[in-house]
Amino acid sequence: MSHRALRIALIACLAVTTTAACSSQGGAQEEEKNSGGGGTNTAAGPKLKMAMVTHAPAGDTFFDIIRKGADAAAANDNVEYTYSNDGDPTRQATLIENAVNAKPDALLVSVPAPDALKASIQKAVAAGIPVIGFNAGRETFQDWGAIMYFGQDETIAGEAAGARLKTEGAGKVLCVIQAQGQSQLEARCNGVKSGLGGQVENINVTGTDLTSVRSTLESKLRQDPAITHVITLGAPFALTALQAKKDSNSKATITTFDTNAELVGKIESGEIAWAVDQQPYLQGYMSVDAAAFYLRNGNVLGGGKEVLTGPAFIDKANIAAVSKYAKAGTR
Repeated sequence: MSHRALRIALIACLAVTTTAACSSQGGAQEEEKNSGGGGTNTAAGPKLKMAMVTHAPAGDTFFDIIRKGADAAAANDNVEYTYSNDGDPTRQATLIENAVNAKPDALLVSVPAPDALKASIQKAVAAGIPVIGFNAGRETFQDWGAIMYFGQDETIAGEAAGARLKTEGAGKVLCVIQAQGQSQLEARCNGVKSGLGGQVENINVTGTDLTSVRSTLESKLRQDPAITHVITLGAPFALTALQAKKDSNSKATITTFDTNAELVGKIESGEIAWAVDQQPYLQGYMSVDAAAFYLRNGNVLGGGKEVLTGPAFIDKANIAAVSKYAKAGTR
């Protein structure tokens, strides 16, 4: 067995107690300042000012948990940071330029569309502002100028999910992509196909319109009873797929990447089989924390490689151990 295949097989067997929780309201578009909510820890060193810019669309609750991690690190590290987000690459590029113009001590950024965002990020690099990448853009983080990156290898995560589906006897798998063209989402579905070694059909939906997602999936499940498993790429879409399954009287098993508190309950009840977790709390925390260490002590994590925060599986075997953290909004 090759090193990569062994790595995938080991990941596929993991039942590590990790999950990601998100609030029911999130993804605010306006710029916000965050100090972490825990007071000012002056012992950490002089106050640092950072800017975090993400690709979260309005209402995307996944990034709430990333921000909770960032808030906790900011409180511990005497950091104040601004947060802004937009799911459109052109508008995200503008937000990055605005952040750079404010001359932060560090720029923290998720990069789902490197070609569209690279020029804006390079302005930070040219200005001597260190860039930390997280969540999206792992494959090219050094190309667009990040000195460190925190996230998961989406191809490996997808392959691990596909390998697990294979062991569970999956037939035809429907992979639901909520934002067409985002590199990390495409990598997940491609990985699922590779790991399964069987039939995987990708379906693109409009992730910002869950009503549309539900009707699209309901129609697909009615039309194609050969679908044995549905895998979504985010917790809200798994919950929507569960509704579509019921509406269409499908017998397909629902699985997903990423979780939130409501989805944890569905794993506990057995309505959703399992989730792949990338630990977004760590992505937010480590982005702020690593930037602070770099600015204050010149430390760099990863040795030129990404620092992986996932994947791991959450299922009925380990859900009880992590549900309390999910409900608290920290997992």
